[in-house]
Parts: sequence; structure tokens; C-alpha cells
Amino acid sequence: MKTIGLIGGMSWESSIEYYRIINKTVRDRLGDLHSARSVMYSVDFAEIETLQHQGKWGEATEMMIAAARHVENGGADFVVICTNTMHKMADDVENHINIPLLHIADATAERIRAQGLRRIGLLGTKFTMEEDFYRGRLIEKHRLDVIIPNEQEREIVHRVIYDELCLGEVKPSSKAQYIRIMNNLVSNGAEGIVLGCTEISLLVAEEDSRVPLFDTTKIHAMAAVEYALEPHGNPESATE
Repeated sequence: MKTIGLIGGMSWESSIEYYRIINKTVRDRLGDLHSARSVMYSVDFAEIETLQHQGKWGEATEMMIAAARHVENGGADFVVICTNTMHKMADDVENHINIPLLHIADATAERIRAQGLRRIGLLGTKFTMEEDFYRGRLIEKHRLDVIIPNEQEREIVHRVIYDELCLGEVKPSSKAQYIRIMNNLVSNGAEGIVLGCTEISLLVAEEDSRVPLFDTTKIHAMAAVEYALEPHGNPESATE
């Protein structure tokens, strides 16, 4: 079993889910008292969030590279960034370490393609929904047609993530807003919806949607287990 390197704390609410899913999946696969070999470096999300909203992505990148090096030095065989938004600097992180990085968008895209879907809706932070580092990767590398909510709806999705879900607050009123936004994406042709923020699955679930939901937290965590249990191979193969 390879050692999974986790960069967590963004937020720790979703990092808990990563740890739970990874270890439960290992136990389900191997039985008995088995659990995952892993090492986590957890950042202070308040520092990261400030840099995000000030547009200081260079400083945020340096922090992520440092975190990845901590994980690598701790004995990890590959790295998992436990957040969608901070994959904005995934390439820079991977270029500064000597172990592979398992990309959350690649794992998610493979799951979408396995279901034969092409046109998908994307929810996440404004950074994830609006910038090319994530949506562009789904479009260019995986040939998916990606649609996002309108500007007002993107503001709602973003605010709920940072002001509520990252603080562990799950409000029925926000869930109703998310369901309305998801229904609008479906009306615009979405065949499935990517929960492109690792906290969103704390708010909505499959039964809240008219189309398949792709929970990036669960998908990414399970892909990490697949790769960890493969005797050989590369991160791409864990998503197929």
C-alpha cells in the first residue's frame, strides 16, 4: 500500500470527510482492521482565504508548495490536495516535488465520462466556476461541455461556501437556494452536476438533484485509495 499524502485544512470540515472516506474505503477493500497509510499537512485556512480574496495567488502558491514538501518529507508516495480551488496551482506544486499529484478534476472527469455524460453543470467557489484552471481543464483535456450558474447565482454559491459551509453551518435556506440553482442548470441542459467544492456535499445530496451529482470529495478520496492499492501505475490510472 502506498502512503497517501493529504494537504488539508481548506477547510478542515471537508478534510475530515477525506480522512473518513479514505479509511472506510480501505477497510471495505481489505477488511478487518485495515486502514490507509497516510500523512496530512493541514494549513491555516484563514491565511489561505485572505490570500485568495486579495488575489495574492503567488503567495498562496508558495504556501501550497511548502505544504506539499512537508507531505513528501513525511513519507508520502503521492499528493492529494483536499480542495478544488487550490488546484489553481496544482501544476506549480507538482513541478516542485518529486512525487505525483492526483488531480481532482481528472478523477471527476473520468467518473463523468464513465457514465456517458458530456454536458455538465459546475458549482464551486467563484474561482473554480469562473477561471480556466478547473473548468478549462474539464473542457480542454476531457472534452466536456461545462455550464455554470449566472452571475447572481455564482455569488450565492460562493458566499454559502465561505460564510457557512467552511464554518460547519448547514442551513435549510441555503440548501433550498442550491437546489434552485441546480434545477436551473438542468433546465439549461446539464446532464449531471459537479459539486466542485469539497464542502458542497455537506449541504446537498443525490436525492436533491434531478440529475447525477458528482461529489468531488468522495471521487477524489476514492481515487486516492485506488492508486494507493495499485502495486504499480500512475495517478491517471486511478481515475479510470
